[in-house]
Amino acid sequence: MRNPLITSLVAGILATGTLPAMAQERALAFSLTGGAKVAPSYFGASDSRVGPTGRFSFSGLSIGGAQLGSVDGPVQFAPGAGLRGAFRFIPERKGRSELSGLDDVSASVELGVGLHYTEENWQVYADLRYGAIGHRGFAGEIGANAIWRSETGLVLHGGPRAEFGDRRFARTYFGVSADESVASGLSAFSPKAGFHSIGLELGAYQPLSPDWGVTGSVRFDRLRGDAAASPIVQQGSRNQITAEIGLTRHFNLRF
Repeated sequence: MRNPLITSLVAGILATGTLPAMAQERALAFSLTGGAKVAPSYFGASDSRVGPTGRFSFSGLSIGGAQLGSVDGPVQFAPGAGLRGAFRFIPERKGRSELSGLDDVSASVELGVGLHYTEENWQVYADLRYGAIGHRGFAGEIGANAIWRSETGLVLHGGPRAEFGDRRFARTYFGVSADESVASGLSAFSPKAGFHSIGLELGAYQPLSPDWGVTGSVRFDRLRGDAAASPIVQQGSRNQITAEIGLTRHFNLRF
């Protein structure tokens, strides 16, 4: 006895020459960026240092008839709504020089996810990250961008930013324990969760080929709230300037 489902499947393949949606090709599109960054030595530092920078950007996922984002090709700030990857590396902070007496803070890797809504000329987004390595707290950012696109592929963006963190994050980077206070001479301080900075970013992306591009940005942040009141920041600076440049590789995997 013939199975009607199998008969229908074979007939569809013979008629169209393709597999039906349930057996169609799956795709994953994302981008990786690596480069160099000039940034404050730590949150609230008055000096800067040069170090590596990296970024992961999720573009789209297609499985069968379901699709999230875009898998058609690398499009910076592709219009639409959806998920995006969120990643940040925070370098180690040493308890020396003006921080003498404070405990060392290990390097952290924050991983998470974000939501965005993007039109041709503007975007709003929100990211939430977890310190999977390091501080083990939650941190995130909300922001908006004005977007300008040229016919050559150059994309410029700029807009406001606001960063926040939970209590564990705040205590890790802005807190001073009782023992640290005795050793360092700084006042003991226990910050609360909340928004710790507001700022502005300007950036650009220039494609070099369908799979490669150059990205760069300059960002200004001003620490606020409990972060600004921290003895660590008060002996440093509330104003934080970051500049970075990197090479981006776009991946479009079919499987």
